Amino acid sequence: MAITGIVATMPYIALQLVGIKAVIEAMGIGGEWPLLVAFLVLAAFTYSSGLRAPALIAFVKDTLIFVVVFVAVIYIPYKLGGFGHVFSAANAHFVAAGKGGITLANAQYLGYSTLAAGSALALFLYPHSMTGVLAAKNRDTVKKTMTFLPAYSLMLGGLALLGYMAIAAKVSPVLVNGKADGNTIVPALFHAMFPSWFAGIAFAAIVIGALVPAAIMSIAAANTFTRDIYRPYFRPNATAHEEARVGKLVSLLVKAGALAAVLFLNVQYALDFQLIGGVVIIQILPAVVFGLYTGWFHRWALLAGWAIGMGASLWMLWLIPKPLLPNSHFGGSLFALSHFGLNTKAAVWVGIIGVLINIAVALILTPIFSRLPRGVDETNEADYHAELGDPGVHALPVQELGEPLL
Repeated sequence: MAITGIVATMPYIALQLVGIKAVIEAMGIGGEWPLLVAFLVLAAFTYSSGLRAPALIAFVKDTLIFVVVFVAVIYIPYKLGGFGHVFSAANAHFVAAGKGGITLANAQYLGYSTLAAGSALALFLYPHSMTGVLAAKNRDTVKKTMTFLPAYSLMLGGLALLGYMAIAAKVSPVLVNGKADGNTIVPALFHAMFPSWFAGIAFAAIVIGALVPAAIMSIAAANTFTRDIYRPYFRPNATAHEEARVGKLVSLLVKAGALAAVLFLNVQYALDFQLIGGVVIIQILPAVVFGLYTGWFHRWALLAGWAIGMGASLWMLWLIPKPLLPNSHFGGSLFALSHFGLNTKAAVWVGIIGVLINIAVALILTPIFSRLPRGVDETNEADYHAELGDPGVHALPVQELGEPLL
């Protein structure tokens, strides 16, 4: 399961690398240099300072992003003639392209709903989803931070509108090696619509906004390796400094894996990196959730379900072509139901199909494996419920500078 989390994080980090690369390309630097620069900046950012670096600049990152998005959703529509013009221009563009418009067609409801539900289920399975909680000063810090999460959801809605604004503004993506790179459309929009000084601020917001989560993701993946693989199976007596040293090396390897994903998957739309990662990580959902609430499932049945669900998911992702390239692979994460012989244009998010196969296998094999050893449950009630004041629950001392924080 730890390996699944590490592998699923790599496409997510790749998404951040593509974002940094897009900004550098929008500044006029082409070729493979933008990707190399993005990788080196991210590696240097985390290797020397660990979690402390993203923690210190997270406030700057949030402030920049909120300011840029707030200005963008007011200033750009104002220059374009209002949101009415933005939506009508986007709708006309999609109708002319034969894609129906800006609202979902009947055949798209199933794909959209399964994608939304599956992404929500997968969200807190990633290793980095708990990094902020575990690194927080105390539970009050977590509570205060959680109150701002709805604001992030609103901000993401504003970001989604930038694509419509780019269509209304007739902005074209940056040409890279003679081909339009669709991932550069937002930097190109900022460059076209904002004064040069504020476009620079917007570019900085994108880069810093990609660096911070990518750093936390790589650190979380490294911690997952050191705590769940390296120490239990290779070095049970490893010191904290040894774990930090190994974690730094693994963090670099995870970034290298993300770089390989960008180079070899060659996904047209950067968002597909995150969606593919979601397909992978959601396959641990049955083992995690069922393991928390019931002891009925056999451990080997859950493992078999994970393996078969993962294999089926990767096979379906392989079958999905890129737009206009029928013989290509990994072109998205929505699997057409016509592959199952159904006469419909509807599609389903691959992760949902994979996890249903996963659960079905676990249900079928649990009675069959019932004669095999089930293993020993080493947890107790205190592992599931802990309140301040309980025996053994106490505040940890704040680390001093120079101590390992990876």
